[in-house]
Amino acid sequence: IEKLNHWLAPYPDLNSTRIVGLILAGNIPLVGFHDMLSVLISGFRAKIKVSSDDAGLTSYVLRLLKQIDPSFTDAFEIVDKLKDFDLVIATGSNNSSRYFDYYFGTKPHIIRRNRNSVAIIGGQESPDQLESLGPDIFDYFGLGCRSVSKLFIPKDYPIAHFFEGIAAFNNVTEHFKYNNNYDYNKSIYLINGDKHFDNGFLLLKEDERTASPLAVVYYETYETLAEVENKLQLAQENIQCVVSEIALNVPSPVFRFGESQCPALDDFADGVNTLDFLFANQ
Repeated sequence: IEKLNHWLAPYPDLNSTRIVGLILAGNIPLVGFHDMLSVLISGFRAKIKVSSDDAGLTSYVLRLLKQIDPSFTDAFEIVDKLKDFDLVIATGSNNSSRYFDYYFGTKPHIIRRNRNSVAIIGGQESPDQLESLGPDIFDYFGLGCRSVSKLFIPKDYPIAHFFEGIAAFNNVTEHFKYNNNYDYNKSIYLINGDKHFDNGFLLLKEDERTASPLAVVYYETYETLAEVENKLQLAQENIQCVVSEIALNVPSPVFRFGESQCPALDDFADGVNTLDFLFANQ
């Protein structure tokens, strides 16, 4: 309660009966919870279009909220098609965002696209620190926007050192869908003769892109941190957060190893303050 009160303190007059349309993603469980919380705690009403990939859990939580506090009974409804709303917060892929822009462009809106997260290894990390990086990579099987899909490593960095640090996460292959993706991508790289590193449950492939396939983490090497900082400056629209034990000068939020999947209330997706948006459109 104390954290919620502190979060809302800058908005003492935030209270509205306007209707917010919420289009939720479904890439990880309850990925739309922060949007729902922001809208409902601000006094807005919500029309919520849940993703088919996360419909069960999200719908359950909303039903539970009504049981806990019946005053929320008329505060929101789950809909199949979004209409009759005043403003919209929509999250989807780069492709679906183009449709969101087209259909919702005339309404006050927040439209979110694909983003990924990256980690910067300095080369001096201990095995325990590298193990702490594991959840940033493997939580939710790497499907979240806060999941690390790319590493920046020093030139001539011993990949074996990284693999030793994350060895405790080898049980990820017990999930058959993850393992199928691991086998598939490994086969493609072997057939194509693509250089890669393989520890039996994760593939590392050198690539300039940020978004990697499931069971793959891309990497780039660097000689100076300034190189990396410049690249992250140019790519900030595609990056949700940066994970590192190094002090960095980058525009994206920086978290220590193991913390990317634990955002605070004011760690807003894409750096867009949802409460500011609601306050401006109440």
